[in-house]
Amino acid sequence: MRSPASRLGFLLLIVVLVVAGIGPVAAQDPVEVMIWHMEQPTYRVERLQELIDEFNAANPGIVVSQEPQNWGEIYTKAPAAVAAGNAPEILFAIPDFTPIIRAVGAVQPVEDFVAQMDEAHTFFPAALESYSYDEHVWAVPMWNMAQSLWYRKSVFEAAGIEPPTTWDEWLAAAEALTTDGQYGIGLPANRNLYTDQTTYDFMINAGASEIYNEDGTLRFDNPATVAAYDFYKQLYQYSPADSSSWAWGEAEACFASRTCAMVLQFTVISTYETQAEGDAEDLGVIAIPHSDAVEESGTISYVNAAMILTDDPAKQEAAYAFLSFLLEPENYGRFLNMEPGLYLPVTEDGSTAESYWQDPTVVKYQSQIETMLENSRNGMLFGFTGGHTFPTIAQISAQNLLAQTLQSVVIEGVDPAEAVAAGQEAMIEAIE
Repeated sequence: MRSPASRLGFLLLIVVLVVAGIGPVAAQDPVEVMIWHMEQPTYRVERLQELIDEFNAANPGIVVSQEPQNWGEIYTKAPAAVAAGNAPEILFAIPDFTPIIRAVGAVQPVEDFVAQMDEAHTFFPAALESYSYDEHVWAVPMWNMAQSLWYRKSVFEAAGIEPPTTWDEWLAAAEALTTDGQYGIGLPANRNLYTDQTTYDFMINAGASEIYNEDGTLRFDNPATVAAYDFYKQLYQYSPADSSSWAWGEAEACFASRTCAMVLQFTVISTYETQAEGDAEDLGVIAIPHSDAVEESGTISYVNAAMILTDDPAKQEAAYAFLSFLLEPENYGRFLNMEPGLYLPVTEDGSTAESYWQDPTVVKYQSQIETMLENSRNGMLFGFTGGHTFPTIAQISAQNLLAQTLQSVVIEGVDPAEAVAAGQEAMIEAIE
């Protein structure tokens, strides 16, 4: 039995070891990584949480957590969080959102980590283009999305209509399919990102994909853009009256309920499967019809990526470890399939991963998803075209100026040429 003096000496030794950081109770706290994303539907959050839980269990020194956000608030909430010093370590983003966060000095260059992931998994070149500028790569590509035209084959067959490939055929189909209880097409006209995206589909297929000149000046006001807005107005007369307030969900619901015969969407598979008849043989998807001004159809394409917003080396390494975990083929397919048929792979090994193609919903709608992948090959994004990147597109996108211009045409009745000219003036004011 120790004497009081020896016991005191032993306690002092323990204190010295703890202070020195080598004692048994000096274990470091785990590194915490917060993720913000805008994937709000419950089933998406739950799938991501499954992967987070697996990662945390395998990496006891790291604790990853998530906080879903929404696109309606994130453009102001994220910069405010950075200014307040409580920004997340990882923020999922789209290309035209990244420059806004860069402007407040939070986004960290990630080209070294991206190079490692490229060597391991091989990114599709287009996945990196919209995040590579000013001599750095500013985010880690995670998934792609591209819009297509969705319809029911049986509805077309009953009306004697072939899937349209040109604008003339598209307009004729929308008119023929507008009957009692059914609108020929559902098109948004709200001032939001969905309307921006859909409007740009029309611009691409009118030959107006370039919003900027090579020197960075705007060329939004040109005849091809006017033609796109004019055709949108013609089609919009066959869309439901309440589509002026739509976001993505309302368009999917309109299609699922058979109220809309056609919709432009990234996907309708989930709602068609759960809220409609779920007949894969009857679900049609094609490339967006184009005008005579272009030779082939194109679509808007969004590569979503993960920005790193911390300069803490330990937190950066922890964030990289989690993103590396997600990009591993055995995990990547499950990550993409938090919404089967919406998120498209951005890596070569991810595009062939069993974890992607063996999901039951993906198996059922394999032909539709293959068509979506094919359509995405002709994808592009405003402000990130022609081998150029124009970060000022962030101000244009944040104010939904494509949609604002569209509203003036289809809701206020402004002549398309006048509306487009006013739209360019609004863009110039936004970026000055």
